[in-house]
Amino acid sequence: MKFTDDQIADIGEEIISVLKTVYDPEIPVDIYELGLIYDVQISDDADVKIIMTLTTPNCPVAETLPQEVKDKVGEVEHVNSVDLELTFEPSWNKDMMSEEAKFELGML
Repeated sequence: MKFTDDQIADIGEEIISVLKTVYDPEIPVDIYELGLIYDVQISDDADVKIIMTLTTPNCPVAETLPQEVKDKVGEVEHVNSVDLELTFEPSWNKDMMSEEAKFELGML
């Protein structure tokens, strides 16, 4: 089934809502506000590709966090498949956090 642009936009919003329920265990801010999600691409078949990073390559949740993201996004209504790519280019830094995340962490 092909989805319209509006439907894709709705699926995208739903995916972002779900991403905001995933937290880095060491920082009390969700991974979306932290800037760990570099890109979310949704095809008109609702195949989703997520490009994300971790705060460090040796992050204690390097194994489990991407899987949690994949599982949760896979549960979003109409999502057909989820392809998750983990990258460390560019490497994450504090400037990638949203203003809200910086505020939460007392950096503003």
